[in-house]
Amino acid sequence: MSKLAVIVGAGPAGLTSALEMLRRSNARPVVFETDSQVGGISKTVNYRGNRMDLGGHRFFSKSDWVMNWWQSILPVEDASTGDGRALRLSYQGQDRDFVASDAGKPQSDKVLLVRSRLSRILYRRKFFDYPLKLNRTTLSNLGPAYAATVGASYLKARLAPRSPEVTLEDFLINRFGDKLYRTFFKDYTEKVWGVPCEGISAEWGAQRIKGLSITKAINHALMKPFKAVRDTTQKATETSLIERFLYPRLGPGQMWEEVAERIAAAGGAIHLRHRVVRIHRRGARVEAVDVRDETSGEVRRVACDYLISTMPVKELTELLQPEDREVLRIAAALPYRDFMTVGLLVRRMRGVPPSFAANGMPPDNWIYVQEPDVRLGRLQVFNNWSPSLVADPRTIWLGLEYFCSQGDELWTMADGAFVEFASRELAKIGLIELQDVLDGTVIRVPKAYPAYFGAYAGIHRVQAYLDRVTNIFPVGRNGMHRYNNQDHSMLAAKAAVDSIATGSLDKSSIWSVNAEAEYHEDTPTKRSEKALEDAA
Repeated sequence: MSKLAVIVGAGPAGLTSALEMLRRSNARPVVFETDSQVGGISKTVNYRGNRMDLGGHRFFSKSDWVMNWWQSILPVEDASTGDGRALRLSYQGQDRDFVASDAGKPQSDKVLLVRSRLSRILYRRKFFDYPLKLNRTTLSNLGPAYAATVGASYLKARLAPRSPEVTLEDFLINRFGDKLYRTFFKDYTEKVWGVPCEGISAEWGAQRIKGLSITKAINHALMKPFKAVRDTTQKATETSLIERFLYPRLGPGQMWEEVAERIAAAGGAIHLRHRVVRIHRRGARVEAVDVRDETSGEVRRVACDYLISTMPVKELTELLQPEDREVLRIAAALPYRDFMTVGLLVRRMRGVPPSFAANGMPPDNWIYVQEPDVRLGRLQVFNNWSPSLVADPRTIWLGLEYFCSQGDELWTMADGAFVEFASRELAKIGLIELQDVLDGTVIRVPKAYPAYFGAYAGIHRVQAYLDRVTNIFPVGRNGMHRYNNQDHSMLAAKAAVDSIATGSLDKSSIWSVNAEAEYHEDTPTKRSEKALEDAA
């Protein structure tokens, strides 16, 4: 390997870059990560044998490349549908049957489980399906009169949509109608971002909600009985409607820990607790970086031929010190939303129908909390992601998710006080009794969500500057200041390595990932279809 690539960050984008570089280029990757473990926001936190998934990571992608990549690292566990039939997974048009393992045969922990998805919304102390379905439960909870106003509002939005579609409010009203938007979207979204929906770009909705609408939700419900139950590829299904996914037995971090081992075995290097503190640039090219060992305080210079960066755009731009001061100003003002998770161990739950467990544990992966009288945003039931995340299966291991900003009253609350605060909120909405709380911990995640308001309006100017620095490749959620899923981050990393391997200076393929409503799988057929659409 004749060249060296410095990779900043050991999350999905950074580690995918490193492994792909070892497989497909003549550059040796050296990864520097400020955390004490790999995985970024996709890491798994182990608290007294109970494992936490920070944000809930469904291992599903409409990219065949990503699905195959994951399975090349962790195979899918042998499993059955529960009624004796083999479980059929279909990828790239090929079917494979997984037969249930012998009851007495030990299972490896290094596997992907096939998990069912159930998410619901808690609103006015009642549970609604997520995504919303026009079924008996929804109509009963809303009441016939309210349901009629929702229908009328939706019809109005379809007949006279808002144009141009500039804000997130425009985006949501055009797809769900004003009444449903104010019932199920407005308060929760503003709880997440801390700003009104009319102050957020419609681009966020295009990337996160994609093509979902009432029409597609109805079509999905009508067509569901005719779909192949065993097909977990679900490539024709909107991401928000997917009902089965793959999941590492020990949480998402297990995938990236395994990738890190393969990188080291193939000759790459990963340095934890190391921070890039300076970038040495000559004109339009980076020549070296200064890296500080956070344990010893020692700073050393590392020469590099390429720099793949997953650090926040504002930090990268500051280290590059662009001659254009407006670029520096925009980057410095880019907004983020921070995130806190309380891991809460409880004996039992209550008031969450249906419950299939003696301790009242619901079947949900996630419960979206729309209640305006609590700060809680989402509730994860870790038992339902993987039973192996929980040390004692008789207990329920919960993740209470809060959206906040560094320095605010939530972020600065002492850990013990915050566990008590979160416990009381969960009791307030009727899901637990305080005496059933056994233990708790707090995890803070700074810059978890790149935000789409304020200085974000000038992001394209910053992007253009970064593109002019020929050997820098920004990838990942913070690296691109884009609210990417981990598969988007992986696809951006792949695109960066493609450019390095071919000697291309064009970075447009990186920025095109997750720029539209579809995941990007560039095939001749799709290019032809796009050309026909453009011509029309």
